[in-house]
Amino acid sequence: MTSLYKLAGGASLLVLLGGCASLSGDAGFGAAAAVSEQRTGAPASVAGHLPRNEDDARALAAVVGKKLEQPLAADDAVQIALLNNRGLQATYWTLGVAEADLVQAGRLQNPVLDFKRSHGGGEVGIERTLTFNLVGLMTAPMASRIEGRRFAQTRLLVANEALKVAADTRRAWVEAVASTQIADYARQVEESAQASAELAERMRKAGNWSALDMAREQAYHAQTLADVTHTQKAAVAAREKLTRLLGLSGEQAASYRLPDHLPDLPAAPRELADVEQTAVNERLDIQAARLDTEQTASTLGLTRTTRFINVLDLGAVRNTEGPAATRGYELTLEIPLFDWGSARVARAEATYMQSVNQLAQAAVHARSEARESYADYRASYELARHYRDQVLPLRKQIADETLLRYNGMLMSVFELLADAREQATAVSGYIGALRDYWAADATLEAALGGRLSTNKGVQP
Repeated sequence: MTSLYKLAGGASLLVLLGGCASLSGDAGFGAAAAVSEQRTGAPASVAGHLPRNEDDARALAAVVGKKLEQPLAADDAVQIALLNNRGLQATYWTLGVAEADLVQAGRLQNPVLDFKRSHGGGEVGIERTLTFNLVGLMTAPMASRIEGRRFAQTRLLVANEALKVAADTRRAWVEAVASTQIADYARQVEESAQASAELAERMRKAGNWSALDMAREQAYHAQTLADVTHTQKAAVAAREKLTRLLGLSGEQAASYRLPDHLPDLPAAPRELADVEQTAVNERLDIQAARLDTEQTASTLGLTRTTRFINVLDLGAVRNTEGPAATRGYELTLEIPLFDWGSARVARAEATYMQSVNQLAQAAVHARSEARESYADYRASYELARHYRDQVLPLRKQIADETLLRYNGMLMSVFELLADAREQATAVSGYIGALRDYWAADATLEAALGGRLSTNKGVQP
């Protein structure tokens, strides 16, 4: 019987040791933030931890306010989003939940103390039982490893969500700047069209233009007014989308400024050898899917280990009846008479095969997105370069020659106005092509797992 109490004492010691596992100070956020910063180029926190109190909120507000003092660059927009986007902040706290599950898995189940007192016939009986879950004790190391993988998977998924927000913010910044630039240019075109319409009216009154010519100019002016309204609507929508990603409201949402125009096109595009393999190797969602498959395999092993033993409790018993006391032990074992655990094992195997196929499909998607994004990136670069090197120079040459001939009275005002309209169309086309290039650049980085070090051009 002494050995039984030694066993109970040893189990109690294991319980105490299991209770030594404790929560970290940052719930694993530091590791996820490091991955996010490496992949996005922007820190994900102020002072290395998540905001918890008013002091942290004031420090965050100071950082955001400092960034907003100048026209907002793309990298600064990404940093503000990583710090201030509340949806992303909520995702960060998923790590706290996962860490709590990990710590809980490392702690043994509490022992159960039963106390029974009975009396009758002048005798008083007291029964005391201290019970430990032996199955929990035997499977605790494997359960801890499983939760460890789950925590690592959560860390990758949280970092991947930060990458998604960063990419969305960069694309939204490109769209907001381009939309504002297009709206500004549309106003310039409208002012020029208004002058043309006024000239047409004076020429008509002087008898030099027909009613048809005047109607053409007035119709063009009316169309440019509609274009101004359309581009202004698009600019407001693009700015608000960016504002939501930045997590701004109130005065900050209304007052922050953007650059006047997009960055110039880089001298050369990125040259990437194997985008498919880069995506499979670098993307965090693929890494998380691999961990999920490994975790599911470990869970299957645990299910097979415990399929026949669902409940196995060992307890030390001490009974007292009157002046005599008895000691002993009891063993509680669930007999697999009706349920042999085959359904649990079958469920675990099905879950594992499901995870394997999800991993394979994730890799297929990643490869396809990498190919598509790189093709779109190269096509967008070539189109923007075509506008920059061919279309705009030719349009400028035509405009110069047209003006020269008009001044020499060799060309009519009709031809001068028509050329001005075509030149406006070319400029708007170039701004749109430049916007598509920078958006494709951000999409390519997201498809390959984060910022790329092989960029030969400047970043927006």
